[in-house]
Amino acid sequence: MKRRQRAYWGILGTIFVLGTQPANAQVEKKLDGISPDLAKDTEVLIAQIPQLSDIQLPHTNIKGLLAQEQQQNAAVTVITGIRLNSTANGLEVILETPTSDKLQTTTQNEGNNFIADISNAQLRLTTGDSFRQEKPVSGIAEVIVTNQDANSIRVVVVGESSLPKVELFDDDAGLVFGVTPDATPTQPPPQTPDTQKPSSEAPPTEPSAQEKEPIELVVTGEQDGYSVPSATTATKIEAPLRDIPQSIQVVPRQVIEDRQIVRIGETIENVSGVQELPGYGGSTSLTGYYFRGLSLAYQSLRNGFRDIGVIGGRDIANIERVEFFKGPASVLYGGRFSLGGLTNTVTKKPLEEPYYNIGATIGSYDFYRPTIDISGPLTSDRSLLYRLNLAYQNSGSFRDFNENESFFVAPALTWKISPRTNITVELEQQNYNYVFDYNFPPEREVFQLPISRFLGEPNFNDATFNSTSVSYNFEHKFSDDWKFRQGFSAIMVNGDTSQVELFEPLGDDRRTLPRSPLRTEEKQEDYVLQNEIFGEFNTGSIKHKILVGLELSRWGYDFNYFRGTLDPIDIFNPQYGAQATSFEQELHRKQSSDNLGVYLQDFIEISQNLKLLAGVRFDINDVSVVNKITNTNINQQTTTRFSPRVGIVYQPSSTTSLYFNWANSFNPQFFRVSRTGEQFPPTTGEQFEVGIKQDFLNNRLSTTLALYQITQQNVLTSDPVDPRFSIATGEQKSRGVELDIAGKILPGWKIIANYAYANGFVSRDNTIPEGDRIAGIPAHSASLWTTYELQKGNLQGLGFGLGLVYASEREVQLPNTFTLPSYVRVDAALSYRRENFKVGLNFRNLFDTKYYNTDTFYIYPQAPLTVLGTVSVQF
Repeated sequence: MKRRQRAYWGILGTIFVLGTQPANAQVEKKLDGISPDLAKDTEVLIAQIPQLSDIQLPHTNIKGLLAQEQQQNAAVTVITGIRLNSTANGLEVILETPTSDKLQTTTQNEGNNFIADISNAQLRLTTGDSFRQEKPVSGIAEVIVTNQDANSIRVVVVGESSLPKVELFDDDAGLVFGVTPDATPTQPPPQTPDTQKPSSEAPPTEPSAQEKEPIELVVTGEQDGYSVPSATTATKIEAPLRDIPQSIQVVPRQVIEDRQIVRIGETIENVSGVQELPGYGGSTSLTGYYFRGLSLAYQSLRNGFRDIGVIGGRDIANIERVEFFKGPASVLYGGRFSLGGLTNTVTKKPLEEPYYNIGATIGSYDFYRPTIDISGPLTSDRSLLYRLNLAYQNSGSFRDFNENESFFVAPALTWKISPRTNITVELEQQNYNYVFDYNFPPEREVFQLPISRFLGEPNFNDATFNSTSVSYNFEHKFSDDWKFRQGFSAIMVNGDTSQVELFEPLGDDRRTLPRSPLRTEEKQEDYVLQNEIFGEFNTGSIKHKILVGLELSRWGYDFNYFRGTLDPIDIFNPQYGAQATSFEQELHRKQSSDNLGVYLQDFIEISQNLKLLAGVRFDINDVSVVNKITNTNINQQTTTRFSPRVGIVYQPSSTTSLYFNWANSFNPQFFRVSRTGEQFPPTTGEQFEVGIKQDFLNNRLSTTLALYQITQQNVLTSDPVDPRFSIATGEQKSRGVELDIAGKILPGWKIIANYAYANGFVSRDNTIPEGDRIAGIPAHSASLWTTYELQKGNLQGLGFGLGLVYASEREVQLPNTFTLPSYVRVDAALSYRRENFKVGLNFRNLFDTKYYNTDTFYIYPQAPLTVLGTVSVQF
């Protein structure tokens, strides 16, 4: 559809002036010669003036047009997304829908507020039923879009010092509000129906792509397709991703729903350079990560707070999006994370508008998962908001004797104490039970086994974990430019396992596998308190966004091991029923870490197209290991460290960003110990990265291309003598190229894709051969997920999805012995969406490809063809 301006200004100016005159013939004469399209666009507003309803336009009668239009627009139009684009004159607000010409829109002005009411539309955003953007461009204070009731929405554009000029267009993308900030003082609206722009003003022409200028946007509503314009993980400040000199990728809720992701670990397939580290004992609730060829273990962020993981789990039910930050993160989050990067899971927040979603998923291997997501205000002034997510999961597995059960509840409460002060409190509680299964030992013979083969004991292997997470986030704005934030997080996990370790090599017959049973009692606590001040100010023409923070944290892990005896098993002809006996306490240790961190960051806008990001953090970290059996301190270590970062962005155009960054980092090894109980020195290193971020298709499609080199020392790997413990390698290097693509190609056609080349290897060591590749990392990997939903016709709402995942060969362990084979996996999806109802059918591993993963200790076969069917209702 060619963009067509709605004729509210010129024609209605004439109608309002002449329509109050006794002779309607004057109006008819003035309207002579207008097009049918303009006549049709005008009829709704004309209908508000009773004396004009009999005016004869050159092509039809207003009453007849109104009757026809009202009949056509009886159905409510769904607005699936809201997008803000910069223009040479100001801003475009786009309400995304394929049938924008059917929207019944009336407008009015109140002071500095332009208000548009659409009487036959509803917002259906993945982030909720409201949208708000503060200061999208100079001269505009904010843009707000909300559902008024079950059938209408309101768009409000607020000028900073005067009423903005707003024009409406119909476009392929949807209904477009062209916003121009007005520099003249606000005039009170006249006491007549005419509150529109005078007819004497000619509509401005649409700016070309070359004329558009960059603006800072922090979109809190729907992303454009699968592209998300902002994320807080990299800088903790409000800045678009295109301004950040680092590679950051976001997997939004829309991807999670379209792919029917039920494990957080599946999100990594949509991000370049990241591989999944299998969960503890095959847990589907716990996921670790490899970033850029380097292990992050199970450490991550939860709403910006540290989550060490180890034994804790997470459910996908209350996750809004997952942010992947590439490169060192010590400058903001301290020395606990890999130089390769980190993840931040952002939870769903309470909404101002009532929201109710009930869903159920049924699938292969007796998979059952009902979910509930409800939100809204608790008070009439909407100062108190709530959200509640519930999920229950009960599932079998393609693995023999495997099953799991989980119950998850996550309430959240937001209190808007005043216009400048608010606090959000969140709770997560999960009870998770599963069969503890290490799958296969690192032996070549396992590739001859069926992937369902279980090498433990059905009546022994088991695990139960209970996890509780409590957090609050308090914010107070001193002014529009300065604010204070305090956040606190506490994560408590306890559990018991009965597991069968498979560390010993196969016997001489290459089929008899020794087994070692273990019973464990484990407890983990993780506390973080953050205090931060954010400010914006200018030094001459240079703009600053500054962050000053103080963080206190404490982590502890208590593990008590009891080892017994168990008969070996024939991996090719297993006979179950052996009894695990003679358990004796083998180990009881408490590992602790206390950390104090002070950090400073400045995001400097030197000019409109040149930006600098610089920061530094100082950490004091105390680590201790205590033998609980003898009550003696095995090891204690105090480390102090500065972690700097600097990056620069040059933007030759509004769609292109060229960037460079350098950072170093350190990671205290407070989780792993040697066989003799000695603590390892911190892992240290540095990264260099250059890249380009490019937007295409009128900013609907975003791409990031990055090249990096990471060098780190004292990297831990499994001890060849006893894989339960670790040894430190001398030095590792990782070099690579990453490409990420996300967004929307056409209305209804979304895409997220990536490719990565990673060359991670041991560059210096006394025991591991130099040149050995880092285990678990493919040299080449790529993925694609794309969906298309029909936008018109009788089959409107019918959707199709296609996914591809590729990984080349990977080493199983260090030192290198043998590799996991390469693979290509194909996924597919069908869906149908109608108003507030959606059904979906997802096929994972459509062609039943056999492929494997590794945690460098064990080999994990991955699921064959799996089908999931989902039904959800939103109201």
